[in-house]
Amino acid sequence: MMKNFTKIIWLLTVVSVSVSAQQERGIMGADNWLNGWTEFNPSTVDYGESTHILSGNITEDTTLYKAHTYLLLGNVFVTNNAILSIEPGTVIMGDSQSKATLTITVGAAIIAEGTSTDPIVFTSNKTTKKAGDWGGIIILGDGHTNKLEKSSGTSFYAKIEASNYKYTNFGGEGLKDNSGYISYVRVEYAGGKTKRSNVSNALLLGGLGAKTTINNVMVSYSAGNSFNVIGGEVNMDKMVSYKSNGNDYSFSYGAVCHINNSLAVRSPYISSGESRCINAVSYNSVKEVDFTKQNTVVIAKNMTLLTETKNLDYEIEVGLIKESIYIGENTNFKIDRSVISGFNKAVILGENTKINDASLARIQFENTYFNNCNGTVFLNFNNNNERLESWYKNPSFFNIYSKTNPSELFIDLDNGKRPDYRLLKNKIMAMSNGSKITNN
Repeated sequence: MMKNFTKIIWLLTVVSVSVSAQQERGIMGADNWLNGWTEFNPSTVDYGESTHILSGNITEDTTLYKAHTYLLLGNVFVTNNAILSIEPGTVIMGDSQSKATLTITVGAAIIAEGTSTDPIVFTSNKTTKKAGDWGGIIILGDGHTNKLEKSSGTSFYAKIEASNYKYTNFGGEGLKDNSGYISYVRVEYAGGKTKRSNVSNALLLGGLGAKTTINNVMVSYSAGNSFNVIGGEVNMDKMVSYKSNGNDYSFSYGAVCHINNSLAVRSPYISSGESRCINAVSYNSVKEVDFTKQNTVVIAKNMTLLTETKNLDYEIEVGLIKESIYIGENTNFKIDRSVISGFNKAVILGENTKINDASLARIQFENTYFNNCNGTVFLNFNNNNERLESWYKNPSFFNIYSKTNPSELFIDLDNGKRPDYRLLKNKIMAMSNGSKITNN
């Protein structure tokens, strides 16, 4: 089953330069919360063959059982206020030929609560798996967006029948809406591109209400965005995005999100040059939004955003590694107690962002460790960041800037000792090659 990550937890605590106090930055926890349910090399896992087909519309309460392995075929919509419940340990395989999707429509709900030892897995049905083999999971609610018109998600499907268009609408005023509970879930090889749009997502959350619960979700090898939040109000905790081609975390159209204790690992040879760890915008065009409505707000704490690479300087030089975070104009963004390591420019602001006190007060970086980045915050298409650099280096923000050896960013959760970084990298590389990991 899953590799034991107990001895190779590689991102946790950065110690402050202060002698008198320690400031935890990056993902954290009293124990190894990644252990047991995550899988960083899913291509080596044999999930067996599917035994049951899941297709068409689900119109009544339905349970998927661990005893079966399901093939998700085509576009499956949960409608009619039905609840789809999934037992811990259940495996659902997305059909690659039909670019299968699972959609929880407005009013319906999903209860997918795995456990740390028995996660729920959504993966590809192909023998040799690759990013974008299947579509992904779409959960829609009637929470707010800032669009002028009701939001439609028809572009998120490779093919969709006209009779199902109505099931893709989302958004409204139902901020207390509850679309379900999702925890200890893995989503692998999703994000299949569509013909209608370049947008693709492993897990799309559209207009969700604040009562929806989402934690301990890992997306790996998505061909598009790992997590895409459009409008609504979402709280996310202990999320993992691993080697996504698209954005790791995307927030748009009035999304209000608190995201805590979460991780994004990018690869220069997999991740698209136009994508970021975090992409936070209020809109793509001013013509499509109502400015009397809520714009996007992202509050992120204890994030670890990094590039996994052996030759950072070279890969930045040839353009394989770019910025970590993009923040659009009229977007409120705060990141606190976090680590951003191994990027060209750490942060890019939309080119129309006004560089004044009022505007910068909405874009906050505090207690954050910027490591191995060629500059901190820049305006898009403008390499002169003197004023921005001066603003965010104000001592009151307690940010740290360094070219520190990456070993300083790692800590072994089992014994509190810093591991040898070269040994750590060898273990990660061995794991990626399917070799046995030894706990040296």
